[in-house]
Amino acid sequence: MRRYDDRSTSQLGTEMKMTRRDFLKWTSGAVSLLSPLANAMALAFEHRRKDFTFTRLQYASGNWDTDQRMPFNLLNSLIEYTTIEVDTREKIVSLDSPALFGSPFCYLSGHKLVQFTARERDNFEKYVRHGGFVFVDDCNHDIDGLFAKSFEAQLAAIFGQTALKKIPNTHRLYQSFFKFENGPPTTAFELNGWGDDLVHDYLKAVEIKGRIGILYSNKDYGCEWDYDFRNKRWLAEDNTKFGVNIILYAMTA
Repeated sequence: MRRYDDRSTSQLGTEMKMTRRDFLKWTSGAVSLLSPLANAMALAFEHRRKDFTFTRLQYASGNWDTDQRMPFNLLNSLIEYTTIEVDTREKIVSLDSPALFGSPFCYLSGHKLVQFTARERDNFEKYVRHGGFVFVDDCNHDIDGLFAKSFEAQLAAIFGQTALKKIPNTHRLYQSFFKFENGPPTTAFELNGWGDDLVHDYLKAVEIKGRIGILYSNKDYGCEWDYDFRNKRWLAEDNTKFGVNIILYAMTA
């Protein structure tokens, strides 16, 4: 695989700052409608933020705290392959909290029932419709399990029955940093006898005005990347490179 974009990572970093500045400009206004304290929190976050912070969404139902080593593995990859300044700590934000609107990139996962509360549902919709990005990964790596069925039902209730669609393997996502000519890379968990025993040659997404707002995977990337980053030296090919693509797309689209 090779770098697709001939812009320097410093240029990409500048573009990401501009993209997130627009997002934070909206979010500071949005949270000000909720409370002065929330507005102060958002402004404080803007002043102390790094180029990238990995934010995990905590929700009331199911199990949100999966693949706990994965965020640090991806952060290591950003440090290794780019000049993006990262916050080396994972940030955990409750989906029903106004602090959500200070995080341009969020991760949501699990393998149990997903049933959003009214506040969670409202925040989730506002966040996505106003420029936020959520990478959702099904730890069951199937298409008919409890997480998949319940989460997809939540999406249908919020965004409509036809909002979640397959994205083509020619999508910009697969060229945002490294080039993946065949679309999403396969994980070791897709043919291990657990789940639907299929290799999914596609990802799905909810797009808002031509931009992915929710990237949805049944491939279990979270578990695929859930290992100590120092063990990457034993791999023939670093399997976290696609995670770099997801983050770069989220921050520049």
